[in-house]
Amino acid sequence: MIVLIQRVRQARVMVDSETVGAINQGILAFVGLQKDDNEQSVEDALERILCYRIFTDSDGKMNLSVRDINGGLLLVSQFTLAADTRRGLRPSFSSAMPPLEAERLY
Repeated sequence: MIVLIQRVRQARVMVDSETVGAINQGILAFVGLQKDDNEQSVEDALERILCYRIFTDSDGKMNLSVRDINGGLLLVSQFTLAADTRRGLRPSFSSAMPPLEAERLY
């Protein structure tokens, strides 16, 4: 699994001009599931995301987690994170989890 996180003041995902997910302050996470991922690896990644101390405390230090600030978490499926670009100019997605399996884990 490959996860790219971004600390946000607000974020939303729109599909065909309709908002399908939105948060205020929190974490926007792009998640690329790979073939060897399972429920345990998803739970482990989620726990890490929720515990990363990337929000500033009253002293201005990045010392608070999204849990500490009661922030939101917006997950966005992004299979392209699993792209293998080591050879040639056409990325391979052979390590990405097939859509039906990935949907089950989401």
